[in-house]
Amino acid sequence: MRWVFLLLFVLPNIACAATSNVFTSSRASVSLISAANTPGGDIQLALKFKLAPGWHIYWSNPGDAGLTPQITLDPPAVAGPFAYPPPEFLVQSGVAAYVLSGDVLLPFTVSHAGNRIQAKAFWLVCRDICVPEHANFTLALDGGPSPESALFDIKPVVASPFAARIAPDGRLTIAGLGRAEVSTARFFPDAPGTIVNIAPQNLQFSATGLTLQLKLTPGYDAGKPLSGVLELTDPSGAMQALHLNAAPGLPPATPSLMLWLGAAFLGGLILNLMPCVFPVLAMKAFAITRFSGAGKAHIRREALGYTAGVLTAMLAIGLILILLRALGGDFGWGFQFQSPVFVALVAWLILALGLNLAGLFEFSLPQRFHFHYHGSFFTGLLAVITATPCTAPFMGGAIAAALAASLPAALGIFLFLGIGLAAPFLLLAIFPALASKLPRPGAWMLHLQRALSLPMFATFVWLAWVMLHEAGGTASLLLCLGAAAIGAALSSKKLRPAAALALLTLPFLHTSQAAASLSLPNAEPYSASRLASLRAANTPVFVDLTAAWCVTCLVNEHSTLTSHAVQFAFAEQHIKTLVGDWTNRDPAITRLLQTSNRDGVPLYLYFPAGSGPIVLPQVLDPQIVLNTIK
Repeated sequence: MRWVFLLLFVLPNIACAATSNVFTSSRASVSLISAANTPGGDIQLALKFKLAPGWHIYWSNPGDAGLTPQITLDPPAVAGPFAYPPPEFLVQSGVAAYVLSGDVLLPFTVSHAGNRIQAKAFWLVCRDICVPEHANFTLALDGGPSPESALFDIKPVVASPFAARIAPDGRLTIAGLGRAEVSTARFFPDAPGTIVNIAPQNLQFSATGLTLQLKLTPGYDAGKPLSGVLELTDPSGAMQALHLNAAPGLPPATPSLMLWLGAAFLGGLILNLMPCVFPVLAMKAFAITRFSGAGKAHIRREALGYTAGVLTAMLAIGLILILLRALGGDFGWGFQFQSPVFVALVAWLILALGLNLAGLFEFSLPQRFHFHYHGSFFTGLLAVITATPCTAPFMGGAIAAALAASLPAALGIFLFLGIGLAAPFLLLAIFPALASKLPRPGAWMLHLQRALSLPMFATFVWLAWVMLHEAGGTASLLLCLGAAAIGAALSSKKLRPAAALALLTLPFLHTSQAAASLSLPNAEPYSASRLASLRAANTPVFVDLTAAWCVTCLVNEHSTLTSHAVQFAFAEQHIKTLVGDWTNRDPAITRLLQTSNRDGVPLYLYFPAGSGPIVLPQVLDPQIVLNTIK
């Protein structure tokens, strides 16, 4: 029996050679463990707590009350500070504390360690009452494997890759984080006496990141940095803890209204060169050719009519978008193309205009609706309608700023966006003599008009493909049947070309149905939780936010993102690709757009391992992408 008792006493120590004796009470079970079981040099140890339900110990900053755990070692061994996991926020009787509960590991580094470590530990364990506990631990390091080593691989708190600032009024701003990644947040300062612990921490989002409103203590020195742990919960409920150092001072100032107005004007001007406006460029090109030889008054009326149409449509879309956002909707730029009904109406309108340019029928407004520049005004309206699936450089940030600004400022930004889009015609209104530089009218204009009908027919086919992606095959079939009906309604002899175009569109849709799914090679669908998990694993991620109705998106994907050079670089550097399809409304994608200071697609984000996002230009080439990921 003596040998049996001896074996029972020795075997547990052999099986857990890197674990000390265990202190046990009704409140906690505590032991000293090691990451490696090799004596000498610096080693990692930890106090391992298993706390009874309802009981807790205190974090490195205990808050308004409490004591942190302490440990001392027999010389010559020296213990470094504990590395604490993220705390919990606890309020009892008006007292705010930062606590740890459940299974808790407090790692620390020991220098000058021998093959046997003697330690004395003290901690305060609390529930409704607080009980001080202490224990002596002996840990033998015999060179064998450590069964506890896996516990030390977990890093519950990581260094924050995001820039942070603490303002004198307590505003803690963190750049690069938004609604897509964060639903709740709380900051735990490293040092006591820096913030009022029980004060609420109101969370707000801006175009550049998030803000937590802290209440600093009266004696806090506003010129010093503030460090601590920021606990973030994403929309899926997953929690991430970041250790950050906030530099003192106000965050960088946001651009002024004048800068946004300038950006809107440049964005509207560049929008004339984007693929979305190509159909209307056909109509504009033909209209411009008619100006040569006309009187200055006529040229000015036509140019002002087009400008008035552009500004009317731009302000109307801006007002509708602002109203929908004020009512709680998650709409963004190009939102109307997320409606199959709107896509069908625009497709049929484009088809009718194409038939008109092809000379199959003549179109004019009834006399009671007639005014001398109605054609140019209508062309301006159509330019804005067809331009909304695209955003140009400088334009995305301006629209996001408009939707976050006051109503007068927002309308000013949309107005300047329209002025930029109308600028080529507006220049003719200011300097009508420029029209004399154009070629003289002649028979060649008839051939030009017929040629310009082709982009309109191509646009109809593209919109039918958008309908297939957005609402399915039945909706696309109805669209094509409607096209044939439009030809029949205009004139029986026009039924043949309209019907032929509809039939050609249907075979095209049938053969390209597999391409109706927007995706890059080896890509996954975007979700906030998937992005968060990849970033938590330090995996580089490329995010492509796109839509079937966004021509710029499709051009970028075919010319750049699916190119061999880019795909090879993604594979070589183990970059994961997430594609967010915004063809139909998706609140998660809308939130990511908003947090990236955008309100429309395309949007391209690259998240290097362990770092915040890099926003790529809206017009890509392979070298831009390769330089970014390098």
